[in-house]
Amino acid sequence: MGWIKRNLIFVIGGVLALVLLGVAGDFIYNGWSHNSEAAGKLNEIYDTLKSLAAQKPSPGNEKINNTKIAQEQIQQLRAWIANATACYQPVPAIPEDKIVSNEAFASALRRTVDGLQHEADSAGVTLPPKYDFSFSGQRTLVKFAEGSREPIAAQLGEVKVITEILLAARINALMGIQRVRISDDDASGPQSDYIDQRPLTNDLAVLTPYVVTFRCFTPELSRVISGFAAAPNAFIIKSVNVQPAAATATATAATAPPPPGSPMRMGDAGTPPPPPVSPAADKGGLQIVLKEQLLQITMEVDLVKLLPKR
Repeated sequence: MGWIKRNLIFVIGGVLALVLLGVAGDFIYNGWSHNSEAAGKLNEIYDTLKSLAAQKPSPGNEKINNTKIAQEQIQQLRAWIANATACYQPVPAIPEDKIVSNEAFASALRRTVDGLQHEADSAGVTLPPKYDFSFSGQRTLVKFAEGSREPIAAQLGEVKVITEILLAARINALMGIQRVRISDDDASGPQSDYIDQRPLTNDLAVLTPYVVTFRCFTPELSRVISGFAAAPNAFIIKSVNVQPAAATATATAATAPPPPGSPMRMGDAGTPPPPPVSPAADKGGLQIVLKEQLLQITMEVDLVKLLPKR
């Protein structure tokens, strides 16, 4: 104790030195732990960068920044999608109510069919007698199958758009429009109003098929195709079957049975009539290079309807 009293300052200094050494050791240990952890993370990041750089395509280097290029391409893709969406406008249903009543649809159907008949008359387009544009099964009804009014209203709007494209092209005659059966009421309509195909659904849209048959010349056919291409709704023309209208009329007449009580003629009972004798060609005048003839067109058209965004 006497020694401690004589060397008190030395003892206090020694104790302080030990405390400071302990603090310094703890600081060094913590610093070493942090450095070791940071070095591990740095090595992990380095390995990740090395693996990314080895990929094809890689994020880039000091000359090419593929990440920035990818971000720019994403913006371009989004802009393209926004522009393309404008070409996939939905066709308004007739009527456009979310819940369609019997009275509303019956009135809208009569009004739409009458309007299309007047438009065809104004455009000089021939229609079948009392043609209902594939809605003969519903034309005379006042009460419709439960759950079918909204889908039928959507089809009525689509048929109206298709018909107006044909009328705007000034075709000569509309022979018929065929659609998909979606209602029990369709069983009472003529089978020539329907097709056996079904709508096709994928991850993006629903493709609803239609078949239209009409008669026209080649300029009108080109206007029909242009009309479908320029429509704000997305129509896809899947096939176009072209035949001379005279050939189809002759085939129909040849297969039709003779009226009751009429005498048998050459060509009856399934025997085709002899071909008409064409007059001798006139030797004088200009030679006919191209002779336009009336065509009968059967066209398969799909309407693309985008699914709601999820």
